[in-house]
Amino acid sequence: MTLSMADETDVLNDAWDYKGRPAKRSTTGGWLSAASILGVELVERLTTLGIAVNLVTYLTNTMHLRSAYAANSVTNFLGTSFMLCLLGGFIADSFLGRYRTIAIFAAVQALGVTLLTISTVIPALRPPPCNEGGRCVPASTLQLSMLFLALYLTALGTGGLKSSVSGFGSDQFDESVANEKAQMMRFFQWFFFFITLGALGAVTVLVYIQDNIGRRWGYGTCVCAMVVALAVYLSGTRRYRFKKLASSPLTQIARVLFASWKNRHLELPLDPMALCQENFSEMKKPRFIHTKQFRFLDKAAILEPNLGLPERPTNPWKQCSLMDVEEVKMVIKMLPIWATTIMFWTVYAQMTTFSVQQAMTMRRHIVGGFSIPSASLTLFFVVSILLIVPLYDRVIRPLSRRITGHPQGFSPLQRIACGLILSVLAMVAAALTEIKRVHAAHPSSSVVPLSVFWLVPQFVLVGVGEALTYVGQLDFFLKECPQGMKSMSTGMFLSTLSLGFFFSSILVSVVDKLTTHGSSGGGWIADDLNKGRLYDFYWLLGILSFLNLGVFFFCARGYVYNDARMAEEDEMKCLDNMHEEL
Repeated sequence: MTLSMADETDVLNDAWDYKGRPAKRSTTGGWLSAASILGVELVERLTTLGIAVNLVTYLTNTMHLRSAYAANSVTNFLGTSFMLCLLGGFIADSFLGRYRTIAIFAAVQALGVTLLTISTVIPALRPPPCNEGGRCVPASTLQLSMLFLALYLTALGTGGLKSSVSGFGSDQFDESVANEKAQMMRFFQWFFFFITLGALGAVTVLVYIQDNIGRRWGYGTCVCAMVVALAVYLSGTRRYRFKKLASSPLTQIARVLFASWKNRHLELPLDPMALCQENFSEMKKPRFIHTKQFRFLDKAAILEPNLGLPERPTNPWKQCSLMDVEEVKMVIKMLPIWATTIMFWTVYAQMTTFSVQQAMTMRRHIVGGFSIPSASLTLFFVVSILLIVPLYDRVIRPLSRRITGHPQGFSPLQRIACGLILSVLAMVAAALTEIKRVHAAHPSSSVVPLSVFWLVPQFVLVGVGEALTYVGQLDFFLKECPQGMKSMSTGMFLSTLSLGFFFSSILVSVVDKLTTHGSSGGGWIADDLNKGRLYDFYWLLGILSFLNLGVFFFCARGYVYNDARMAEEDEMKCLDNMHEEL
């Protein structure tokens, strides 16, 4: 029995339904499926950010931890969340697939936030309040163990599902069809909108509930939201489109490195065409150009007959194709740019830790008896992003396009550079504001007679810088990552966030240890910020950011985009052909 023409066009060749049958365009995928997936991302942002932005106040005021330790706990929590995206992506690509990965890790996140809620309900899981004399008993080992178990289970869930949400959402649209490709582009716009919406809810509604009604209600709201989002996600199972599992890019990198090391004693042929040219991957890959950089990696593609083995490779860990080698080279070429963007996220980390602690000491009353929650100042992040995106699209891009000639106004690296410059200015503004705050502090009062809005410039500068750096990094990694490693582009981007937070933790620990020793005032990062010198820490970050900016300019200046390299190669071939004809 033959299928009609309509049935043939309705069936997708590269997607399957929940029963493993070829997916039908009319009954699977599309916006209904994508909406269920977007709901999970909305709640993930609401939950993770709702915990992170106000966590430092809980650790210092309720758990009675030192300022430096509390700040490091927040940055380690966020750093682990983003680093685990690499693990989640590897599991999704190699074992479970994106659908199961999202479902399992969303449940893990819900479990983690449930334990966090329980830790705020049971009195035995937190220390008693400070006595009238101001003596505070810090949290015990058992209390901290329960707290960190809950936090890192939440981080595990966040990393696992975040790595797959955007990819599984885009799987619901067929790029080979014009109208579905357009819908997929709109999906990414809505994806960013839902992230922003979740962030808005976290820094406003959730923070207000935590500070004015109770932590248990704030965290409990997150649990309920995640359970509902997971139920909605699972209810759409019959309509989802599923893609075949592919080998993880991390596996390909490991194979090339291992094979090149194993063949390190072999001689490379003078002609690169004598290397393995075939593509043994199931994924169709575009043409590539053999480069002379990192030639030691070419040894991974030495043909097996040279090794005394059969012509067709039986073990990819002993021989790789030259195409696989060149893709690994492309990743290595991006590493200097990747490394120099880490510092921006170290600056960003201060906005969720010490800047929130600064706000706790300042005058936060606006109208009547309403007081701004200290963690809600991160709202200026979101507002800055919402303003700069349309401003860049409508004003900055058309003007800069006339100057630079670039279709987007600024290239990805130029946008990243602007973000790094703003991070330096943000630390200068933060240091100057902290000097003013410390000078305005009075020993007889715990509240500094200075408006909390003095902190707005540093939040806005980092917020605008985040919008430029975030978009620039994503654009850079998506365009420059090899075709066969596109799933790695998000991982490379998120790893810079993770390492930025971890570097912040290391820097805080080192500064705290070096400056507290022998200091009567408690060092740069004192438990009582009014007695510390936090401004010196901000100056240090400003200097490090400035030096990092210089290194970035050096690396970016010598970087050649893949498109430009391909065009240059085509031009050289054209000239060679003309020379031969003459």
